[in-house]
Amino acid sequence: MHNPPHPGELLSEDVIEGLSLSVTEAARRLGTTRTNLSRVMHCHTGISADLADRLERAGIGTARHWLAMQSAYDLWKVRSRPAAPVLPLQTRV
Repeated sequence: MHNPPHPGELLSEDVIEGLSLSVTEAARRLGTTRTNLSRVMHCHTGISADLADRLERAGIGTARHWLAMQSAYDLWKVRSRPAAPVLPLQTRV
C-alpha cells in the first residue's frame, strides 16, 4: 500500500486555502473550534465522524469519503511499522 495523504493535508490545501478562507473563518462556518480544525489541518489528529459530517453538510465532499481517507491513512500507518505477533482466535478441527 502506498503512503496515502493525511486528509488534513487535503482539507488544508484543497479546501481551506483553495477557498481563500482563514482557519478561524472555516472553523466558524463549520461550527467547530479553531484549535480542532488546526490540529486536523496540521495532521496532529484525524478527521472525526463529527467533522466529516460537518464537512459534508458544508458541501465539501461526503462524510464517508473523508472517513475512508482517514481510515486508509490510519491503516497505512499501522501496517508500515513492525507488527506484534498475533495468534489465530480459532483453531482448525
